Amino acid sequence: MSDFFSKRPAPWGGDPRARALIEDNKATITRLADRISNGAYSAAQRRAQAPSEPQAKGLIISDLGAGKVASEARPYVRISPNRRVVVVDLETNRQMHFLGELRVSDGQRRFVLATADNGFFSPVDAEVAAALADLDGAVIAPARDEAKLAREIEVQLGID
Repeated sequence: MSDFFSKRPAPWGGDPRARALIEDNKATITRLADRISNGAYSAAQRRAQAPSEPQAKGLIISDLGAGKVASEARPYVRISPNRRVVVVDLETNRQMHFLGELRVSDGQRRFVLATADNGFFSPVDAEVAAALADLDGAVIAPARDEAKLAREIEVQLGID
């Protein structure tokens, strides 16, 4: 249905004829609009007329996006290939905390705690900083490799 708006107080005499012309040629107008818009005109009309809630008329609807049941986090310390030291959940593999990174200074690799003094924009919490303060600047050498450093961090944070 098309509505015509006019500034005249009374309807224009051509309004009923124009409406009848549009209604009589609606199929042709729709076909031309679809050709010009590459089918978007009819798709928009269907979306406007479709109900907002999906109706399950004999259809089987399966929700593939349902996630796993939330379980208690099982954290562990991981040192990634790009030298980031993070606490990660074992179940979901999501990062829980960023602790710092391994940097090379004076020819030695060292663990640098993520604090504002070390130049990090997002420092660790004060509790974590206090627990890991003695490991800040720890040298990674044959006596203390990355696995041992990760284990020391887990022990000091109480992750077992």
